[in-house]
Amino acid sequence: MADISKVACILTLFFVSSFVDTAELNQVPEDNFLGKWELHSNNSGVSTMHAILLPKVNQIVMFDATIWRVSQIQLPPDKMPCRIDKLHNNQPDCWAHSVLYDVDTAKLKTLKVNTDTWCSSGGLTVDGNLVSTGGYQGGANTARYLSACDNCDWKEYPTALADRRWYATQVTLADGGFLVVGGRDVFSWEYIPPEGQSNKAANYFPLLKETCDYLQGNFGPVNSFRLENNLYPFVYLVPDGNVYIFANNRSILFDPKTDKVLREYPVIPGGPRSYPASAASALLPLKPNRANPNAVDAEVLICGGATYDSYMLGETKKPLPPALQDCGRMVITSPNPVWKMEMMPTRRVMGDAVNLPTGDVLIINGAKTGSAGWHDADDPNFNPVLYSPDAPEGQRFRELAPTNIARMYHSVAVLLPDGRILIAGSNDNDGYLYNVKFPTELRVEKFSPPYLNPKFDNQKPQILADQSESVAGFGKTFQIKVKSNEMINEKDLTVTLYAPPFVTHSISMNQRLIVLDVTEVKNNVSPGVANIVAVAPPSGAVTPPGYYLLTAVHRGVPSHSVWFQVK
Repeated sequence: MADISKVACILTLFFVSSFVDTAELNQVPEDNFLGKWELHSNNSGVSTMHAILLPKVNQIVMFDATIWRVSQIQLPPDKMPCRIDKLHNNQPDCWAHSVLYDVDTAKLKTLKVNTDTWCSSGGLTVDGNLVSTGGYQGGANTARYLSACDNCDWKEYPTALADRRWYATQVTLADGGFLVVGGRDVFSWEYIPPEGQSNKAANYFPLLKETCDYLQGNFGPVNSFRLENNLYPFVYLVPDGNVYIFANNRSILFDPKTDKVLREYPVIPGGPRSYPASAASALLPLKPNRANPNAVDAEVLICGGATYDSYMLGETKKPLPPALQDCGRMVITSPNPVWKMEMMPTRRVMGDAVNLPTGDVLIINGAKTGSAGWHDADDPNFNPVLYSPDAPEGQRFRELAPTNIARMYHSVAVLLPDGRILIAGSNDNDGYLYNVKFPTELRVEKFSPPYLNPKFDNQKPQILADQSESVAGFGKTFQIKVKSNEMINEKDLTVTLYAPPFVTHSISMNQRLIVLDVTEVKNNVSPGVANIVAVAPPSGAVTPPGYYLLTAVHRGVPSHSVWFQVK
């Protein structure tokens, strides 16, 4: 059964990553280094449709769709018996569809998943474990649990959700619980129930029905073509505890406690942005301030996308239109929000937006024509783009070094603790196919952004994890020890927390970067070591309780990140 998806220009610029109104903060010296690509593995085992970095074990969960029935890694004897494929006459499926990928060694460990995870969603619990929801057919109502430990495997509850969640979005709430929104032919939302329990009903959500596009005309046996353009909505927890939900070209502020729409935002100009139009989206860094902890602005970035009818043109084998080239920014906490538009260097659909520890956003992967879906895009966009939100308008984009591997539909981008970006996946096909224009891609790359220029190695700060605090309560101060070859200047320092997202289909669910308030920097507490006092975020609405990557950034150069728990 088909899903909707059958689905160098070198610029010499200052590398700016300013978190406060100080132009000098976090500048890296002028240099021509535009990043570096390296091949990390030739075989990820499974086509990486979904991925998330697990805390504590520093491994990435990768998984595809069980409906494909094959992969490039078989289940070992300790994972037997084989999965029984009920969609194919109860035939045994002895292939792995999920693995743990070691980010340092590329070593694979097979996991066994039974329900179909095709186009599912996910997020991390307070304890750093993965909860994944939805999928296809027998997996659509499922909640799956995977603990962050070396010997753990999937636990699955096929009747947990009231509605079928295929192409739905999962968001973490201020208390660490989860909301799941939408899905194909599902205009509703629901909380994810406690493990082992099942929801009896979901809550109707009119916005999703209102934003489902149809194109009228003669399409063989039917007189309309379902475009949708409202799947995998962009959903962000707002610092006031409510939820921002964007679908197609519209967005609202929603209170799940009362099931009420609190406000409707302006329509973004230019065309649809959510799947299959599949723009790249990120919540820009949140900057709580101890002096006024309840006034935290939130700003959304949405870049690229596709034309209204792009998916239909791809499915009916007509010429593919160019992807969108514009980016929109809007402060969603403003009393008078408005989209501010600017142009990227190139067009892009199916891009991934990655929040970097410097506060910049890396836009990577995707294509220059078409939409998401099988064979519905062309002209791969090989060049990442670095977006510096605090730079002057007209100077925010830099095109970086290109890869030579097309990363099209079903590709992912994951920020690693060492500051590199792991790139995997790309499968433009219904199954594992190789003798085609865009074959199933099993190679794994790592991309080093400009802040990892070897010339900056001597400037790189180092968090001394064994001498630093690794947990803090909301609003509490904590101390970290940072080793550096130069004096740590407070005005050139930022300390950030990063929430590892669940990445799939050009959406990074629950990704957020928080810039912490630093109250004290004391150099030479021991030779070459500074003691830094920072303030944990003020509430779960700003930073839901859980595990984060903690990074010290000095003069634009980030440390290796360490795991930190907020509770």
